[in-house]
Amino acid sequence: MTITLRQLEIFEKVASGRHVTKASEQLFITQSAVSMAISELEKYAGAPLFERQGRRLLLNDRGCLILSKVQDVLRQVGTIEQLLIESVGEPIGVLRVGASTTVGNYILPTIVGDFTRNYPRARAWLQVGNTDQIEHAVETGSLDMGIIEGPSHVGSLLSTQWRRDELVVIVGKGHPWAIQKKASNSMLEKAPWIMREKGSGTREVFESALKKKGVHCAISMELGHTEAIKKAVEAGLGVSCLSRMAVARELAHGWLVEVNTRLDLRRNLIVLTRDGGYRTALLKAFLSILEERR
Repeated sequence: MTITLRQLEIFEKVASGRHVTKASEQLFITQSAVSMAISELEKYAGAPLFERQGRRLLLNDRGCLILSKVQDVLRQVGTIEQLLIESVGEPIGVLRVGASTTVGNYILPTIVGDFTRNYPRARAWLQVGNTDQIEHAVETGSLDMGIIEGPSHVGSLLSTQWRRDELVVIVGKGHPWAIQKKASNSMLEKAPWIMREKGSGTREVFESALKKKGVHCAISMELGHTEAIKKAVEAGLGVSCLSRMAVARELAHGWLVEVNTRLDLRRNLIVLTRDGGYRTALLKAFLSILEERR
């Protein structure tokens, strides 16, 4: 036998009113239904929970032992019910948002801030990872939604184009390419490249652009963080390709130099949600803000 919430509710009403009739009137059920629920609870307990004094039911010591716990459970259930009702119209709770590195570090913090200010009872929890990690987390339900850099490879997810982005080839200010600010395909092939790891959207777009031009480059160093790549390039350790958003500050200060190439490094930023899933008020509110920031 499994204890039900209805049985606990009936137990609490009988314990408070000390009478089957009062409990049945308050719950709008028959007296026999009340008696049956109490009987089932006592059968589960293996002993009585009430003392019968005529038509009155008084809690015994075992009944008193669980009454406060039952009341706590019913209060929690009431709170959950209220939250579920309210969340249909007003965004309430925590939305789990995943983003690949560029989006997570350079775009979403401001959007998350706007979301929190617009909806005081809502909060967005942000997880940053590479594209493969975010896709997997959305697919398995660890995240409610995600934003990635480049195409999705998980057919079960709904992919929606959000914004356009562009990668740029960068070198340090002391690099030979920094003077001409351009590089031929043969120069690209000979350069020591510092790139993100496999599974990164930036890495995938870069390699796809090379393949289209028939260019073969050697990756001399893999780093899992964009900031580390920028510092390595700035120190003259090699050449890289990153989102323009990620290097805007360094380009403006002259710490890094953009190099023109024949590569098509444009890409789409993609919003991922589970296909066919119910969209809560919380998710709808966040997607609405993203739509405003297209």
